[in-house]
This record gives sequence, structure tokens and C-alpha cells, in this order.
Amino acid sequence: QVQLVESGGGLMQPGGSLRLSCAVSGGTFSGSARGWFRPAPGKERDFVATISGSGRYTDYADSVKGRFTISRDNAKNTVYLQMNSLKPEDTAVYYCAAHSGIGRTPRLNDYTYWGQGTQVTVSS
Repeated sequence: QVQLVESGGGLMQPGGSLRLSCAVSGGTFSGSARGWFRPAPGKERDFVATISGSGRYTDYADSVKGRFTISRDNAKNTVYLQMNSLKPEDTAVYYCAAHSGIGRTPRLNDYTYWGQGTQVTVSS
């Protein structure tokens, strides 16, 4: 049984940084694409960032480009989301997802497995 477990969320002041982690266990998804999503007005889960199975290719939502960085350590089967210059509008539950393929994708329906989410709150 594939399980994704997010960690690293918390309360941070505007302008601060947090790093989220997503550890995957079970199954054979060590080299598959991963994504991070968060709720948005009118959307249960909106695309934030994605990374290919090799880690060579990434893509970001315009709202986080230049501030967030997605990376991965396949030896640990873990994906990270480094969030810098945080803004109050970044406040959300962040969900990690695993795709069965190796190519990065921003499409919600391409992802098969999901974590339970980790809360990020940006407030002074």
C-alpha cells in the first residue's frame, strides 16, 4: 500500500521560509513524478509545483515561481518544497501527490496517490 506523508508545515511570519517534506512508502514509485498542490478559491486543489522522476525537470505555478523550489532525493524516496519569501496568501494545507509516470505534470487528475496534507500558516 502506497503512503505519502507530508511534514514541515507550521506558522511563519511573512517573508520567512519553510521546507515541506513528502516521504513515500510502499509500492515502486521511487522514480515517478511528484507534485505539490494547495486549495484555491473555486478549486479543491490547485497546482503549486511538480518535478520529474529524475529530478531534472520542474515546473511551478506563476504565483510561487521564484520563491518556491521543488527537489527530490530518490535514495530517500522523499520530495521537498522549499518555500521562501512567504506571503499570507500562501496560507493553505499543502498536499503531496505521486504520479505513476516519470514526466512532470501540473494536472490534478494525473496523480494517483495523495498525502493527508500539512498546514502552512503565514501570519504576523
